[in-house]
Amino acid sequence: MSKEMLAKAISLIDAANSEDPNKVSDANGKEWPKELLYSQRMSDMIGRFAPDADEVQQLAIRGQHVKRWTSPRDAYPMDRIGYLKWRTDLYTFHANTTADCMAQAGYAEDDLERVKKMVGKKGIKSNPDTQLLEDVVDLVFIEHYLLDFAGKHPEYSEEKWIEIVQKTWKKMSDTGQQFALSGKITLPEALVPLIQKALSS
Repeated sequence: MSKEMLAKAISLIDAANSEDPNKVSDANGKEWPKELLYSQRMSDMIGRFAPDADEVQQLAIRGQHVKRWTSPRDAYPMDRIGYLKWRTDLYTFHANTTADCMAQAGYAEDDLERVKKMVGKKGIKSNPDTQLLEDVVDLVFIEHYLLDFAGKHPEYSEEKWIEIVQKTWKKMSDTGQQFALSGKITLPEALVPLIQKALSS
């Protein structure tokens, strides 16, 4: 592995995500393709949470949502079975697309298989690579997306929100949980009382 290969694979993932027709703005008001901004936030978080992460882990984090818009939720039945099928298919799609970018950059087959397991969410709690990805996903969700998600669901009760926070918390490792409460990520201020209530109950 080399820095040149890493840079090429990242550029391929970023080029793919730059095609996202969905636009969002960051905290400074700059407009981004949605999944490109998400991938940047993921890479920023792993840099803070696991600065010693190796190249395969960095690329799995970068490619975790690659080209997600090409498989919209409404292409599947709008029930729980449809949701689970959509999510499982996405894991495989993101894993294979990330591995393809890595292959083009010259990575070996064992690296490709490792990233497929990681992005494919294989072995959360048992595979350290996959758990690392899950921790970063959850930290990014809490810092950047939880408040927006709350705004889209005004019908949710406090009990429902406590359940959502607790489910997210349970997916994280002890290290991820400690990092979330360490002051090293920005908790959504409006939701801090709810988060505290969820974690104390």
